[in-house]
Amino acid sequence: MDYPELYGYYFEDLSVGMAATVSRTITETDLRNFSGVSGDTNPMHLNEEFAKKTPFGGCIVHGMLTASLISAVIGTKLPGPGCIYMNQTLKFLAPVRVGDTVYAIATVKELIAEKKRVVLDTKCWVKDTLVIDGEALIKVAGRP
Repeated sequence: MDYPELYGYYFEDLSVGMAATVSRTITETDLRNFSGVSGDTNPMHLNEEFAKKTPFGGCIVHGMLTASLISAVIGTKLPGPGCIYMNQTLKFLAPVRVGDTVYAIATVKELIAEKKRVVLDTKCWVKDTLVIDGEALIKVAGRP
């Protein structure tokens, strides 16, 4: 039995400029859960007294928690379910704090037809601030 609702875009359905977004307001629970799952217990994320003495002046969200929203937009919307993540670059440009709403945006930048691969421009924003800039390489199935 085939389950078409489990698949995202086929390679042939994609075009340069297509974009999709996922957003999430980061909670204290998100931060604590990510710390537990990842094992990253850096006091920069968890200890307000410690973090107040740093250049950030308080706790910041794990960069990889923020970056995971890029994975969410790629895996659920563009290209969507069934795609294979091959590579991701990330430049962390500004801190994210608990309570911030992060918008992860993936935009088709290039289509590599011979290998059915897609290059995506990936960005995360908090309001008008670009917090992560990157690029992803994704393998996408062709139409059966």
